[in-house]
Amino acid sequence: MGSTNQLTPFGKPMLKHWLFDPTYKNLNHGSFGAHPAQVKEVQRDFMDMADKQPDPYIRRYHAEHLDNAREAVAKVLNAPRDECVFVKNATTGVATVLYNLAFQPDEALVYFEPVYGAVEKGLVSLKEHCAFQPRKVSFQYPITEDELERRFREVVRKTREEGLKVRAAIFDCIVSNPGVRFPFERFTAVCREEGILSVIDAAHGIGHVHLDLEKLQPDFLTSNCHKWLYTPRGCAVLYVPKRNQHTMRTTLPTSWGFIPAPDSPETIASVLQDPNNPAAKSAFEQLFEFVATSDDSAYICLPAALKFRAEVCGGEDAIIAYCQKVANEGADAIADILGTDVLQEPGLKAGQESAMRKCALTTVRLPIAVSDAGEGFEGALAVLSEDEARSAFSWIQGKLMDEYCTFLPVFRHGSWLWTRLSGQVYLETGDFEDVGRSLKQLCERVAKKEFKA
Repeated sequence: MGSTNQLTPFGKPMLKHWLFDPTYKNLNHGSFGAHPAQVKEVQRDFMDMADKQPDPYIRRYHAEHLDNAREAVAKVLNAPRDECVFVKNATTGVATVLYNLAFQPDEALVYFEPVYGAVEKGLVSLKEHCAFQPRKVSFQYPITEDELERRFREVVRKTREEGLKVRAAIFDCIVSNPGVRFPFERFTAVCREEGILSVIDAAHGIGHVHLDLEKLQPDFLTSNCHKWLYTPRGCAVLYVPKRNQHTMRTTLPTSWGFIPAPDSPETIASVLQDPNNPAAKSAFEQLFEFVATSDDSAYICLPAALKFRAEVCGGEDAIIAYCQKVANEGADAIADILGTDVLQEPGLKAGQESAMRKCALTTVRLPIAVSDAGEGFEGALAVLSEDEARSAFSWIQGKLMDEYCTFLPVFRHGSWLWTRLSGQVYLETGDFEDVGRSLKQLCERVAKKEFKA
């Protein structure tokens, strides 16, 4: 990016920097992220460098660019560079941590419901392959933080009564579905008090909320940069403080930086390491520096993404504040159009701030209830059976793409269907109002059972 960058107002003026089809309204930034055209150009430059001289680029220059990107992301997180490495996405980061922890038969991990689906599948897969004991904290939103902590401690207590050691707990920074802020700061402290390793799945963290890892001091944290920090897909940071780096001996897949156990067979030396130029980096840093032959251009254009955020958007504080503001104002507008409500803590008084809504993901209830009994839901346009609900939310998502040129996740939580919305710098409250009217039309069509046609 050149020096022609200048501050651009948030909302529709910001769209000129993005790659969206002019007819498409992106209110689902949270699922897959998006990046500005200028960042795409920088990525293309790095890809061209690799194509022009593959060996010099990969063997000599790639690590230097990677270090620059690690330095940049570490500053955003307020963490040392040698505690930050890159992986392809947060799911990979979580899987890498859990695999390396090498759980023993008498050790357990506690996690929370709702959990990101791919992470839970990873837990089940790990249980199939090793002595791994997952224990779930079951609950539904809305719930108070105090009640959530009580349930967590109760699961920990019962697990210990089984004779198991609770070695780690995994929890979100921002829950994916429903889209709410999780009290990750509080539970990091609770884990520390209980002597449990904290593994934070901050897939929606960096660029979305402020993360100060020097203050937070989690045991492990991974966060997608391609969701909210404006890098291309896929790019995620994995933070492991020095006190825990001894546990990290392999990447997924295992590659050239693998650290064998003392009694393991000797393996061939790395083909990328120059014996005449010994690496000054830690074994942890070298472990993640070259993982198979992959395109790491999304990692190394992270400084370009941060430059865009600073010069065009006005910096992290301005971006985070606007995204949260437009997401919450937009959610309120949609709830008003639908005659429903926005997901937040129960019992909030007028003017009291919701901690769950202190993020740029918001969750609005649709006037569609789910119950095989078919009654007892005030304000519902329709009460669907379990089977009907599965067809209905898939139908709504399809119609949003095919007829309204947008997309929103629609899902069941508890006894209602809900939708999740993302605030972003290129959106305005009017965009949410537009989709609110579209949702109202679709809910009325669901009530007429059009999804069965």
